[in-house]
Amino acid sequence: MRGIVGFGAYLPAQRLDRTTIAAVAGGGGGTGTRRVASYDEDPTTMAVEAGRAALQGAPVLPRAVYLTTTAPPYLDKTNATAVHAALRLPAHAVAADVGGAVRSGVAALRLALQGSEPALVVSADVRTGLPGSPDESEGGDAAAALLVGDDADAPVLAEHLGGASATAEFLDRWRTPGDVRSKVWEERFGESQYVPLVTAAWRDALRATGIEADAVAHVVVTGTHARAVRAAARKLGTRPEALTDDLASRVGNAGAAGPALLLTSVLESAAPGAVVALVVLADGADVLLFRTTPALADHRPARPLADQLGAGRDLPYGRFLAWRGLLPVEPPRRPEPARVSASAAARSRDWKYGLAESGADGDEAASLADATGTVATYTVDRLAYSPSPPVVFAIVDFDGGRRLPLELTDVEVADVAVGTRVEMTFRRLSTADGIHNYFWKARPARA
Repeated sequence: MRGIVGFGAYLPAQRLDRTTIAAVAGGGGGTGTRRVASYDEDPTTMAVEAGRAALQGAPVLPRAVYLTTTAPPYLDKTNATAVHAALRLPAHAVAADVGGAVRSGVAALRLALQGSEPALVVSADVRTGLPGSPDESEGGDAAAALLVGDDADAPVLAEHLGGASATAEFLDRWRTPGDVRSKVWEERFGESQYVPLVTAAWRDALRATGIEADAVAHVVVTGTHARAVRAAARKLGTRPEALTDDLASRVGNAGAAGPALLLTSVLESAAPGAVVALVVLADGADVLLFRTTPALADHRPARPLADQLGAGRDLPYGRFLAWRGLLPVEPPRRPEPARVSASAAARSRDWKYGLAESGADGDEAASLADATGTVATYTVDRLAYSPSPPVVFAIVDFDGGRRLPLELTDVEVADVAVGTRVEMTFRRLSTADGIHNYFWKARPARA
């Protein structure tokens, strides 16, 4: 039996109220909120957070890590290697980026399910658009990770039953390298292309697995073409109550991360023995069918998505634009950070990416990545260079005796106090000469 043996999701702390957009942009917006990656987050850092959640308590380590995103921090260089390093995976575990299109998320999952070794599929996306555009308001930043394996590796939580695909070349959504926004064709055309493909893939998937449409308990239908998604959902012949919440009103459309994020949401609440269908519309149609197992009843997510949905802090629209580089603001009048040294980073790889202390006598180095601590003292620096000043530095006393100076993130100055409980999060400190300097920061501990 092969299927999903672990899962986890990550939502950035910041959320943008869509009703605040029109007053500044002159249009757009809507209702509800969307999640926003912080100025020090990108698909790599969010992928690390989702991967940590999926691997916490997992009885098996992956031998492959596949990272999918439409907004890779690097081209030419593999982004998944930083995820591999931050998760402290063994050197023999391969790390690879899988494409740069929305369909890459479900494609990587299909590859992992067809393999024979444990694999971690991590999808993360930062979705944006021009001010006032539908992409800006309807998008959402998020990450999700699915650990795939056999029952010989770990208890399977959701058995993969099979699926089908349908592919066609047509122009629906595109973005050329270097462009900050995607362009889309007329909606009716996209709908006319997607619906026949979804119908064919759905029919073939049910036929291949011997499952009737009304036996599917949970149906996830997702894609970046909202009109086609709604039309396709009506064609499946499933019970209306089987269609799941797409989280559009609270997260937004997470692009390549959408399929894994919504599947994670379903698995957190599904009962054992339920058939779950994942239907993805992106340059074609993909249908994957799963059946949850009794092991799911005993699985406790490390950081449930349901809890993250209920948390978060409001972000002003102006700050959102500044973080996205769409609103130039006066930078701090201090020298910008120098680029990180490749040789120095390599020498301290375990510390820089895994927050691992030096081991004694050949013992495995201990990591503080999962440790919690308390702010012993702190200072607010309004002169240091930062894309989002001021910078808050703190001395953190970790539970167990360690003490470290760390930058705080996901926090307002008024919320910091001596005694604040914090946890670690993987972030991007700076970027210089095209080199991203990743390290760990502390953030207020989430419940």
